[in-house]
Amino acid sequence: MKDLGFRRAAPALAVFAAVRLLGLTVLALWCAAVGSSPHTLLSARWDSLWYARIAAEGYGYEVLLPNGDVHSNLAFFPLLPWLERLVAAPTGLSYGSAGLVVSAVAGLAAAWGIFAVADLLYGRRAGIFAAGVWAALPVGIVQSMAYSESLFTALAAWALYGALRGRWPAAGLLAAGAGLTRPVGAAVVAAVWVAAVLAWRRGERSWRMAAGVALAPLGAAAYVLWVGTRTGGGLLGYLDVQAGWGNGFDGGWAFARFIGARLASSPTGALAGVALIAGVALVLWLYALCVRQRQPAALLVYCGIVVALALCASGYFGSKPRLLLPAFPLLLAPAVALARWRTGRAAAALGALALASAVYGAFWLNGSGPP
Repeated sequence: MKDLGFRRAAPALAVFAAVRLLGLTVLALWCAAVGSSPHTLLSARWDSLWYARIAAEGYGYEVLLPNGDVHSNLAFFPLLPWLERLVAAPTGLSYGSAGLVVSAVAGLAAAWGIFAVADLLYGRRAGIFAAGVWAALPVGIVQSMAYSESLFTALAAWALYGALRGRWPAAGLLAAGAGLTRPVGAAVVAAVWVAAVLAWRRGERSWRMAAGVALAPLGAAAYVLWVGTRTGGGLLGYLDVQAGWGNGFDGGWAFARFIGARLASSPTGALAGVALIAGVALVLWLYALCVRQRQPAALLVYCGIVVALALCASGYFGSKPRLLLPAFPLLLAPAVALARWRTGRAAAALGALALASAVYGAFWLNGSGPP
């Protein structure tokens, strides 16, 4: 059994922290130059405001749009606002600031979990680069926001690690936590179930495995059923809430039309359309590498569902890059490749990626930003 204590994971956590610190430093400098507030951008805009309101007032708030759509805060799962309230109570922090604390801790936990999975499968060096590349993704700044991506990725990564190691009750509990964090928690549940089915086929029979399988869906099921009861919509109540936000699953048709509209617009719009196509192709290519790498079935199922829900859902298309943040198995093949390089060359490549991510993150948050 590999030691997953702090000493073994420390280099990965240090690389993750350094990349995120670079991103925050560049953001602070950019904001100073343009006269904006990094704290506001990170904790008091977009979804951060919805989470903070839930922490302060609970559920029940909604906005009626001119076109008749209803944006209800029931669309947001409860674990992050619960934790914001838990941190704010003894510290006196605002709920938005408490969300930053939760994300900072969860980001480290996510980096550790990603390292643990990669270390288990491909060795310590690959694990270090996997954590670093995840931190240096173009939209990596979201990991430092009062958003739920870092929290969800931490729970998902450790649930997957637990499933791979046969630690079923822990995997089930973590999957339940992921199901209380984001709708895509269903991907974690599916991964735990697939791992359990394969273990059962290998002959494993234990109450621990049964407990993990039973625990895994409880978080998501509890919240979805509660929303259905509250709205009167039954099992479909949560889908009705999401529909009010314009979210649904259409197999990618709306996204394809969006790209097509860009291609048929101005030269600048056409360039953006080509970039979107390239981005989708890159994601699909990386998933193909996951398959060629023969990643465990649990990882392939988890990653496949995350990618499918991100790319094939209707809704605000600017959200898709951050919705892919939890799909960390996509990064395992690049991490293994970096691990084979000489240390100086690999560090230079990761450093360049981190700098590009930091600049883009500062530009993005001071522009359209994540919705």
